[in-house]
Amino acid sequence: MKLFFRQTGETGPAIIILHGVFGSSDNWLTISKTIAAQGYRVFALDQRNHGQSPRADEHDYQVMASDLHEFLIDQQLEKPILVGHSMGGKAVMQYAMNYPGTFDKLVVVDIAPKFYPVHHAELIRGLNAIDLASLKSRNEADTILSQYEPILTVRQFLLKNLYRNEQGQFAWRLNLPVIERELHGIGEELTNPRIVNEPTLFMRGSESPYILDEDLPTIKRIFPNSKVDVIQGAGHWVQAQKPDEFVESLMTFIGHTA
Repeated sequence: MKLFFRQTGETGPAIIILHGVFGSSDNWLTISKTIAAQGYRVFALDQRNHGQSPRADEHDYQVMASDLHEFLIDQQLEKPILVGHSMGGKAVMQYAMNYPGTFDKLVVVDIAPKFYPVHHAELIRGLNAIDLASLKSRNEADTILSQYEPILTVRQFLLKNLYRNEQGQFAWRLNLPVIERELHGIGEELTNPRIVNEPTLFMRGSESPYILDEDLPTIKRIFPNSKVDVIQGAGHWVQAQKPDEFVESLMTFIGHTA
């Protein structure tokens, strides 16, 4: 699958960024510019069924890893640094297991290589409650969604997927039926669990429940050459809530793991 991407920066080592579920490359524009200014080429991708990338019935970590591999071949990128948040973090971990020797370093943001129970079902219900055919404005969509999600910043993030198509009608940049069907799979454990020896950074929000102390032995077993950075004051959306600390952690890791 040919993924849509946004490139920031023209020279320097390549950094690939994969967003989480309900996200897109658009969420990473500011971070990408900050990183590129320090001498890197940043490629923020839209994963399948998200953003402007193609839609497909398949949505699991094996096909997401394959999509990433195809992208690296198409762009002739050798040994890039791979960064993934949440679902994107699992996708880059799966890639690392499937394609050893094709990347330089791995950065996994606030997700562990374990099973997570379905916990986005209410958000899906909220998005499905928005009748696009009769929708008049984003404010109306926000009012409907607020019945399912009380936090404004989360609703704003979700509604970034709302746009007007060429006919002027509201539409989603998400393949909602497939994502709803595959929510359980998005939380699944990874397959082909090869030991990954490449330098790996796990970034963990101090207020997030996604990486627990009890997960650290498993992380160290599968990723023996790894370290864990705790970003104080951050929840699951580390890069959005603490962008300066996120970039500092990333740059320190890149600079000290030659």
